[in-house]
Amino acid sequence: MSDDGDLITRPPFRDPPFRDPRLPVRTRVEDLLARLTLDERIAMLHQYAPGVERLGLAPFRTGQEALHGVAWMGPATVFPQAVGLGATWNPELVRRVGEAVGREARAMRARDPRVGLNVWSPTVNLLRDPRWGRNEEGYAEDPYLTSALATAYTRGLRGGHPERWRTAPVLKHWLAHNNETDRDTTSSSVRPRVLHEYDLAAFRGAVRAGAVAGVMPAYNLVNGRPNHVSPYLREHLRTWTDQELVVCSDAGAPSNLVDSEHYFDTHEEAVAAALRAGVDSFTDHDQDASKTIARVRGALARGLIDVSTVDTAVRRLLGMRYALGEFDGQPEECDGAFDTPAHRALALEAAEQAVVLLTNDGLLPLSESAVRTLAVVGPLADECKLDWYSGTLIRRGSPREALAERLGADRVVFADGLDTVRLRAAAGWVRVPDAAAEDEGPAEASGSLNPAHTAGRTDLPPLTVGDTPTDLSLADWGGGVLTLRAPSGRYLTVAGDGFVRAAAEQPGGWVVQETFTLEAHPDGHLLRHLGTGGYVCVAAGALKVAERDGGEEGAGTVFRLEVVERGEDAVARAAARADAVVVVAGNDPHIGGRETEDRTTLALPAQQERLWRAAHAANPRTALVLTSSYPYAVAEAADALPALLWTAHGGQAAGAALARVLFGDVSPAGRLPQTWYASDHDLPDPLDYDIIASRATYLYFDGAPLFPFGHGLSYTAFTYGELSARRETGLTVECEVTNSGPCDGAEVVQIYASAPGSRVPLPHHRLIAHRRVWLRRGERVRLFFTMPVEDALGFWDVAHGRWTVDPGTYEIHAGASSADLRATATVTVDGPPPAPRPVLLRGLEAADYDAADGIVLVDRAKVRGDAVACRADAVGRLLFRACDFGAGAMSMTVEAAYDAAGAGGGVTVARDDAMVGEDGAMVARDDGTVAGDGATVEAHLADGTTLATAAVPPTGGRYVYTTVRAALPTPPTGVQDLHITLRGGGLRLARLGFSG
Repeated sequence: MSDDGDLITRPPFRDPPFRDPRLPVRTRVEDLLARLTLDERIAMLHQYAPGVERLGLAPFRTGQEALHGVAWMGPATVFPQAVGLGATWNPELVRRVGEAVGREARAMRARDPRVGLNVWSPTVNLLRDPRWGRNEEGYAEDPYLTSALATAYTRGLRGGHPERWRTAPVLKHWLAHNNETDRDTTSSSVRPRVLHEYDLAAFRGAVRAGAVAGVMPAYNLVNGRPNHVSPYLREHLRTWTDQELVVCSDAGAPSNLVDSEHYFDTHEEAVAAALRAGVDSFTDHDQDASKTIARVRGALARGLIDVSTVDTAVRRLLGMRYALGEFDGQPEECDGAFDTPAHRALALEAAEQAVVLLTNDGLLPLSESAVRTLAVVGPLADECKLDWYSGTLIRRGSPREALAERLGADRVVFADGLDTVRLRAAAGWVRVPDAAAEDEGPAEASGSLNPAHTAGRTDLPPLTVGDTPTDLSLADWGGGVLTLRAPSGRYLTVAGDGFVRAAAEQPGGWVVQETFTLEAHPDGHLLRHLGTGGYVCVAAGALKVAERDGGEEGAGTVFRLEVVERGEDAVARAAARADAVVVVAGNDPHIGGRETEDRTTLALPAQQERLWRAAHAANPRTALVLTSSYPYAVAEAADALPALLWTAHGGQAAGAALARVLFGDVSPAGRLPQTWYASDHDLPDPLDYDIIASRATYLYFDGAPLFPFGHGLSYTAFTYGELSARRETGLTVECEVTNSGPCDGAEVVQIYASAPGSRVPLPHHRLIAHRRVWLRRGERVRLFFTMPVEDALGFWDVAHGRWTVDPGTYEIHAGASSADLRATATVTVDGPPPAPRPVLLRGLEAADYDAADGIVLVDRAKVRGDAVACRADAVGRLLFRACDFGAGAMSMTVEAAYDAAGAGGGVTVARDDAMVGEDGAMVARDDGTVAGDGATVEAHLADGTTLATAAVPPTGGRYVYTTVRAALPTPPTGVQDLHITLRGGGLRLARLGFSG
């Protein structure tokens, strides 16, 4: 009101309603949607949505990589890899890292509008198998810990404003994705319990917390159905929040639905199915949207979708853009927070907290006064490695540099441990010419934001042969994969013209061009370039990769390898001169375990094994630091060496952080986010996603790990006192912890639950809460944890299709790892005993088994539903416990499909109408069998009693089901376990029914 009491009239908002920030977002979205033409809406479905000039809309790109810093857009603060952030077990730290990354994304966008705000991070796939090539991208093997850290990171990325988002995070990769081998054609067989208790649980918490803009489906299939047409997007994901989540496809995955997976016959069918399933943004054909647009138009023309399907997707995309403040008519949020002192300090803090002390016999911490000379050796001792999703380093700090800065360069002895070699061909020694070109760096593909399009350098001269050899440093990364480095420090690489040059600063690229392998030849070795698969030959005096069909050249040139010095000899000399030795070994994130490439072994490369052994033999005061994206099986090193540490690649501050831990400025408090197994033999098949049956991860593993989940030592000690657990509105746990050691430090207090004597196989121990707490020497703290009982003690009850908590006594444990439990309390849950399966009323869904063998879960139909099939050349067996047959079941129905052609039979069988009942079901003979050439479904009781054998005739396709009814000559009564045996490739069992 004015001074005289009159109402002040606001001027009308002159822009259209979609730009009026006073209106509800939903109203604004609908106004904008109505103003867009159909062609404009269809174009917005592609990752690179064009601008709409007539409405003043700018172009918009979904997808900005930001896993541990803004990636692919030039210099940025680089934090530790995600698995390293997982090792901190510190959600508050991870939130602050997310906040820093979000601020830098805004600051970088202010300089370069190509920087996106829809960030494709974090990765919440569980680290079920440590051989997964993308192990570095995940947080942990445990769903609770993964969800807690993902929630923290997305909250940081999102920012704290109630309506306006700093960035819009998308979780990757939905769902059950943990293998790179044939990743776009393999299917993860995920039973309901594993689905609900494990894979969905990792996503659920972050989505419910409200800091997630959407998800990205994974390349793989789940239960025979591609994730990009998954019904779980609708049935689970979108039920966890009222927010309109955006689903962004992975790169090229929409085309895979037809091209590699052959799930649909045409791309129009594929894009329609993906839209109906809930995919909103199509990442396909890089910046070329024309194919996606044509496919959507074709789907509309064929009636596979209607305009409302397009509008639903566009509505979600516009909602995300509104949340980012795009249409508010105000300057974009940017506080200029880029490479700030606070961000540098945070990068150091994160790297420090990520260091895990695995063993220590008193060697650490080192003393500056006692260690006058320190040997710093190994292939990663003077490296600061990046990975595929790293930004470009603004500043670099290797262990050698950090330790030399601390002690003085004269007190640090260095040896990289690589073999020094020479190569000789018949025409002469291989030599690296002097580089006359300016150091221009790699050439970039014009207009592309994808680093996969970066081209190798051709401005430097190729390698030649002559009278004078060049000494090359050879690193063996395992499996025969080698890199060769010139004295200039550049790696041998191959550009598009095929010539071999010393031109790469580091190995890298979507297809790594810096790796080679030596293949034995009677006269020496052939040198094969792994990036192209071709052999290196000498052509016109220069080294190049021969064409596959290049005649004699294509067979490659024979080289003799002369070893000038073994790396272990140089390491032994350095170690002998020092008071202590730090061996820094591990992996290059672009080699031997990365996106598109799983590891085949947990073993440390043989060359690196030799290094630590040589160092230890020369100087028993040797510590091994494993800097890697994943665990190793290093039992002998753990037994022999006085100290062993692990850290993920720690980003820009990795070297400084390690130096501070080694010399005790920081007491290590990192904890393992996944189990370290003692041997490859401890692991199931990489494609076995049933962690319950395969006894995988710390939850179910029955063996003795090398280092357990949650393990990590300290320079101080912590004592656990009284632990109590009680049920109130939820489960409340109280725990007392004292720093009883000689110095200040942090403890990660871990709370686990177990259910002794449970009726179903439950985890040995399951993490339900944790807290990282810093305590001064002698300080005591009492910690309180509260959580829903269902989350802490529940499981998915397949018998009734719901989450449940059984009555009984549960144990609550507090400790320093999953295997170091210091205190235990019990809590009792009251209630009626679990009800048996009401099979007469509801029947049995085949996928809801309690135990199984020789089977795989498949898609019942392309849209939704699961069925059970036999594995190749196997007999399938299912167990359904506690089935209530009441006073007696007189007949059984089998709903199944039998694709005889798919099984290799190609049989056409005439239908015997005399065997068809009034309800259309095939009717069994009196002995419980059905005539025909089909597969069989056999039902038995636990005592071996055969109930029926139903033969399923060919149905004409894998999705064409028939119902076979069989009489039960010996009617089962009461509550009994039911055993089902499946025989026949091409058989798919959907459900069983019983009637009295």
